[in-house]
Amino acid sequence: MTQPLSRLISQGRGDAPADIVLRGGEVWDMVTGSRIPGDVAICGDTIVGIGADYEGERIIDVTGQTLVPGFIDTHLHIESSLVTPHEFDRCVGPRGVTTAICDPHEIANVIGVPGIEYFLASASETLMDIRVNLSSCVPSSHMETAGAQIEADDLTPLMDHPQVIGLAEFMNYPGVIFQDPGCMAKLEAFRGRHIDGHCPQLLGRDLNAYVAAGIRTEHEATTAEEAREKLQKGMRVLIREGSVSKDLHALQPLLTELTSAYMCLCTDDRNPLDIGEHGHLDYMIRELIRLGCPPIAVYRAASLSAAEAFGLKDRGQVSPGKRADIVAIPDIAECRASMVMSAGVVMEDAAFAARRITPPVGRNSVKAPHLTPDHFRTGGNRTETDVIGIVPGKIITEHLKEEIAITDGDKRPDLDRDLVKIAVAERHGKNGNVATGFVKGFGLKHGAIAGTVCHDHHNIAVVGADYDDMALAANRLSELQGGFVVVRDGAVLAELALPVAGLMSTEPFEVVHDTLVDLRKAALSLGVTLDEPFLQLAFLALPVIPALKITDRGMVDVVKFEIIPG
Repeated sequence: MTQPLSRLISQGRGDAPADIVLRGGEVWDMVTGSRIPGDVAICGDTIVGIGADYEGERIIDVTGQTLVPGFIDTHLHIESSLVTPHEFDRCVGPRGVTTAICDPHEIANVIGVPGIEYFLASASETLMDIRVNLSSCVPSSHMETAGAQIEADDLTPLMDHPQVIGLAEFMNYPGVIFQDPGCMAKLEAFRGRHIDGHCPQLLGRDLNAYVAAGIRTEHEATTAEEAREKLQKGMRVLIREGSVSKDLHALQPLLTELTSAYMCLCTDDRNPLDIGEHGHLDYMIRELIRLGCPPIAVYRAASLSAAEAFGLKDRGQVSPGKRADIVAIPDIAECRASMVMSAGVVMEDAAFAARRITPPVGRNSVKAPHLTPDHFRTGGNRTETDVIGIVPGKIITEHLKEEIAITDGDKRPDLDRDLVKIAVAERHGKNGNVATGFVKGFGLKHGAIAGTVCHDHHNIAVVGADYDDMALAANRLSELQGGFVVVRDGAVLAELALPVAGLMSTEPFEVVHDTLVDLRKAALSLGVTLDEPFLQLAFLALPVIPALKITDRGMVDVVKFEIIPG
């Protein structure tokens, strides 16, 4: 709630008691790096004083602790946390995250604009400040079947919503540099506003053209050399550490006190299992410092630099006039918050319990055909076969060529060579497409794993060593109305229902975390060697990340941006 200016000034000068005073700590200034002792005075949702003695209606003791600005996750899809925005708020807020800049394109790919509107409604109710970049690529390309299609005219009515920053990651980078009419319409509509980038491995003149379109950020850089060129060409580079895409170690050498003004942190896709066991942005901060980055550079990237990159001039610094987003930390290197305040509200159980909650949307969204074992046969008259090669810790893949024998008109899994079957089945009730292929890198020896979290179209993806188990797993997802399933020898070993658009649970994040523990254990029993097989599977269907992917329309050569003929 906006406070009268006279009230802010009076409390800042000490003529009237502040609403809240944080006492006993010291402010760490993200501009000069100075440590400033003294009280922090807060009026409503605004900091009004630092570095002096204040009286207040409420005194919070933070003796011996360092006060830093609230952390800003600069790019993520809250749906990938597998919980609703309200549960995400409760999950990561106490870890120091006070602003999340999300792209709800996962739910938008399933149910369209109503999915974005659900996030905008939820953003008015959460303790953290959820800002929305409007989904630019629904679907991400012409090579998949999504549940919805969003054009420029669908987005412009939302562009002036108070929670909207601009246009979300523009994944169809070939559509930008070759001036696809639909892409151009969206870029023109948001010209002069913030536009997020997404251009893995794009360099040289093609990168020049992409940036010239007004695109400002990049979270897909996977090497320091790639990130350096993108910084040099005016992009803000977002260091990403998700559950599958792990770029922190590769980009860490580039984060210095000099570059930190133009680098930020993001998680993109991080599930409750990783959040619970390792952390969120707090984990990234700990790890970057452990690897040798200057602490001021790390905390600046997590707060002030992020605020500046996205035009959020009211935050990023513990200083008068700024939003009261404050994290109290006993040990800078450990980054474990003892108290988190978002807009002057302490993020604690009572405050979370007092929130209003918008009912979830996107129920009954799984309308897949009933699948039989025969759906997973792969025909053809050539033994040379395109195979997706998993790169652990990355969502980029290798485009492998393997010789696979044809037996009774079918190319079957070859477990000795780690060549297992992968399939994507359309689940939006549009056409019933089923495409099959091969993937290497799961280590699977038995059974099947399936999920409806399948970027970005979110059809059913299933990987398996046995066709009967693959059919059972896929069909079980229809019964659950979305989720993850692990099957072996005709029995479901573990499952997680995600009935909100086939992407999110209605359960508390603690329940989702515990269920994911069971799912991971079940996947390991099949021989899986990946740390995160479920999201890894999901990204094998994203046809805008090199080099080889699969959608419901077939195997996709992402470098050529075309479906490989069957």
